[in-house]
Amino acid sequence: MPAAAVPPLAARAMSVGASPVREILALTARPEVISFAGGLPAPELFDVEGMAEAFGAVLRDRATTALQYSTTEGSPALRAATAARLAKRGLATDADDLLITTGSQQGLTLLASALLEPGDVVLVENPCYLAALQVFGFAGARVVAVPCDEDGPDPSAFDELVARERPKLFYSVPTFQNPTGRTMTAERRRAVADVAVRRGLWIVEDDPYGELRYEGEHVPWISSYEDAADRTVLLGSYSKIMAPGLRIGWLRAPLALLRACGIAKQAADLHTPTVNQLAAARYLADRDLDAHVATIRAAYGERRDAMLAGLPDALPAGSTWNRPEGGMFLWVRLPGGHDATALLPRVVEHDVAYVPGAPFFAGAPDAASLRLCFVTSAPDEIREGLARLGRAFNE
Repeated sequence: MPAAAVPPLAARAMSVGASPVREILALTARPEVISFAGGLPAPELFDVEGMAEAFGAVLRDRATTALQYSTTEGSPALRAATAARLAKRGLATDADDLLITTGSQQGLTLLASALLEPGDVVLVENPCYLAALQVFGFAGARVVAVPCDEDGPDPSAFDELVARERPKLFYSVPTFQNPTGRTMTAERRRAVADVAVRRGLWIVEDDPYGELRYEGEHVPWISSYEDAADRTVLLGSYSKIMAPGLRIGWLRAPLALLRACGIAKQAADLHTPTVNQLAAARYLADRDLDAHVATIRAAYGERRDAMLAGLPDALPAGSTWNRPEGGMFLWVRLPGGHDATALLPRVVEHDVAYVPGAPFFAGAPDAASLRLCFVTSAPDEIREGLARLGRAFNE
């Protein structure tokens, strides 16, 4: 008698595809490929000595604690240090306002679990951080794109969409956005907060890149507006300024939502690894992270400038691109008739890679767009990669 078929996967597991960025990274794993595709911090800038000392000190002085289960909310020392860093940057925060997460990506997943029912509407920037689209899709939400320009969401279009769609939340990366690198102006942030207060919705403000500023002035968080404090969530991470392998992120939210996310985290992983949390806290206590961030900013700013200098010769005539004030990415639009996805296999044959822009759109994709990451490679490697890109486009 033949075996019966096993039950199928959940519909959401079959409806949400894998990340095209991750698939491209797998295709370009050959060491000879210069990849502008991934959002990978430069490994040569990791403070390996400082991290080794932090882990060594934790395992020497607090081994039984570090290797044991811990509380879901996270290490009190790490939450306190993180709250102090936020306060220093202009956002009054207590340790009890924070939940430590396994990367800020988990924070998104916890929020989706705590806030979204299947069929709920989520508004996103257009284009949008790709992994956020995955999270919302997996939660069964209906994702609606907000028209944007170089300053961020169009205020009138945003207001009209909120009135018509009645979304549960608006998700944004306001500072040095992934994928475009743009920064939402203070005026647009104020407009978004006003709509949220007037019409009633959550604002999820994702800020993994905010400390990577190379020029210009800091723009206040939406979370800093007092009238919107009861409906704003701020996500952050140590991945871009300390080490992504630690998988240390945090979530700042009003108390009731924070508790709901804590319960969701208990169901997901109980807690973020104790030893990693204590090492991060020890690093913050013993080392000058601000000085390390200054070193990163100097190097990344030079790499951004190297990429901007080489783009005119590398891209087809008529291409356009932006000049981000910080972060890791810049956004390119090829001239009419070019399809960045269709061109990628030819580009990879020249041992260079980018990420096509189309997967980042919740609405109609822009086939001519692409994202370039400028932080992973040193300036000389960036120049060589752009020379290869130019040869591929000229072929």
